[in-house]
Amino acid sequence: MGQWAQQVNVVRVIGTGVMGRGIAQLAAAAGLTVELADARQEAVSAAVDHVGEMFGKLVGKGRMSAEEADAATARLRPVGDPLAPADSCDLVVEAVREDLDTKRELFAGLEEVCPRHAVLATNTSSLSVTAIGAALADPSRLIGLHFFNPVPLMKLVEVIPGARTRQDLSADLVELVRRLGHQPVLATDTPGFLVNHAGRGLATEALQIMSESAVEPSDVDRIARDVLGLRMGPFELLDLTGLDVSHPVLESIWSGFYGDPRLRPSGITRSRLEAGLLGRKTGEGFYRYIDGVKQEAPEPGAPDAPRRPVWVDDTEPASRDRLVSLLREAGVVVEEEPSEDAVLLVTPYGQSAAQVARSRGLPVHRVFGVDPLGDFASRLVLAVHPAADVSAAASAHVALSATGLPVTVVADAPATIAQRLLASIVNTACGIAEQRIGRPADIDTAVRVGLGYPRGPLEWGEHAGRERILAILRNMHAETGDPRYRPSRWLVERAELGLALTGTGTTPAEVLGGGED
Repeated sequence: MGQWAQQVNVVRVIGTGVMGRGIAQLAAAAGLTVELADARQEAVSAAVDHVGEMFGKLVGKGRMSAEEADAATARLRPVGDPLAPADSCDLVVEAVREDLDTKRELFAGLEEVCPRHAVLATNTSSLSVTAIGAALADPSRLIGLHFFNPVPLMKLVEVIPGARTRQDLSADLVELVRRLGHQPVLATDTPGFLVNHAGRGLATEALQIMSESAVEPSDVDRIARDVLGLRMGPFELLDLTGLDVSHPVLESIWSGFYGDPRLRPSGITRSRLEAGLLGRKTGEGFYRYIDGVKQEAPEPGAPDAPRRPVWVDDTEPASRDRLVSLLREAGVVVEEEPSEDAVLLVTPYGQSAAQVARSRGLPVHRVFGVDPLGDFASRLVLAVHPAADVSAAASAHVALSATGLPVTVVADAPATIAQRLLASIVNTACGIAEQRIGRPADIDTAVRVGLGYPRGPLEWGEHAGRERILAILRNMHAETGDPRYRPSRWLVERAELGLALTGTGTTPAEVLGGGED
């Protein structure tokens, strides 16, 4: 651990709302003396009581001894005025409301009352650290230290140097975060930093899918959970956060990157925001909520249709074998050569069922797609194109339902819903790496810990296959003409050169003897 991080003893936390209380609890538990400050004196007293109660709960759960709790509580010092003399402070962490002028004014005052060695940190989640520090006489001592809510449980902290932050400060804060028992990641001072930027991959593509009327929000969420393994689907997550929070973030990150089509928001969230359909907090969003409980219609069962033999295309041999085995175990007749009555199933990556039918000379009206992503483990997704025979589609549903797995019927597209969501997640992360907003390992850690994804996005791209992800994006780009599907150069280079998405490869700095660029 660096010398500065070891020597930090006193931290002042300004702002005693949810974030400030969490930061104070974390720091006091780690052995630091914590000065609590707020413009409202009664808020400071309430915060001290609250943090003390939290320590008491930890004792009750056996996660802290009574002696440790008493010692940590004794390290909480209410000081009231944020600009009270701070001669003993080594670090100040600001956690006031997200308003640029408010933060600038506060730090200008802190610069006058804090010793020169004290580091000034902002817990901003959306404002530019550089812009906050622009009003300081010495912006080199200001850095972003973005905690996530709830602070004691969310183990990630983004460390964000501004354009004029002194070079050694990032490493110092990284070590301090580790001392607090949390996981630090370094990010450059760009809109959304790492976590919020990377999270746009899922949300924006889900909204794009909804705008095409391809499927209901509940079906997208089911596919995201069961096929991709996400804890929450994108629309559940938007409802949890609230569109009053999520929509401005979508727009600010998009505009902050000067309209990058990959980050394009949707008019859907603007109209729903204006209608007051914010999510859980208003009782209605993409779902309705009664007493805080999400109301979701049950999934429809299999239609009343005759059982017909099935034939599975071998465009993806491994996928074909798994699907054939699953169907035969369920008692479905799977033909080696398709008869005139057979339902024809294809399992492509990055192609529509109709595309495969045309390229293979198959009778289009009997051809349907089944998404191979997820290895048919938890949910089957049946893609139906406009030229499909309705009775054949119903029989395809019956065959898939015989496996006992839930079946979601979606509109056929140049790539399936799960493939589009994953490709967008991976491509967004590749863009972050390409622009050197974060190192590959930090990008993966930030998303895995901060968003709860089963894998970091670059790791996920490797697992799914970088060539497959690239093929999905290129086909979507070719079929739609939409630049949102333009593959990142990071992805293209690594797919074509056989390099891992998770590594930087050889850099000019290494050639010059300077190590990793």
